[in-house]
Amino acid sequence: MISIIQRVTSAKVSVDAREIGRIDRGILALVAVQRQDTETDADRLLQRTLNYRIFPDRAGRMNLSLEAIGGGLLLVPQFTLAADTRKGNRPSFTGAAPPEQGRALFGYLVEQARIRHHSVACGRFAADMQVSLVNDGPVTFTLETHSQ
Repeated sequence: MISIIQRVTSAKVSVDAREIGRIDRGILALVAVQRQDTETDADRLLQRTLNYRIFPDRAGRMNLSLEAIGGGLLLVPQFTLAADTRKGNRPSFTGAAPPEQGRALFGYLVEQARIRHHSVACGRFAADMQVSLVNDGPVTFTLETHSQ
């Protein structure tokens, strides 16, 4: 799995001009499922997202995790992250999981996040979404659960 995590002061996702998810201070995670991904990858991605130390401590150093600050987590499915962009001028999506696999693993990720974390919102798989955020820092990282 691939995720772009962004430290935000707020973020929301809408579908058809209706807000379906919102968080205040926390992490917006754009998530792609690849063909070889399993529930083990989803578990690892969630563990890393919740514990990745990207929030400042009192000294201003990135030493605190999402769990430590009690922030929100907004999970947004984004299959385009799985694109192979190494050649040409058009992305290839052969590495992306088929829709049913992607839907199932993203759903599993959301379910596990809601079990492990108190404040979780999510986007809608395969929907045309509008995502708004205030990136704090900006602080943005790529997390992957396997080597390519």
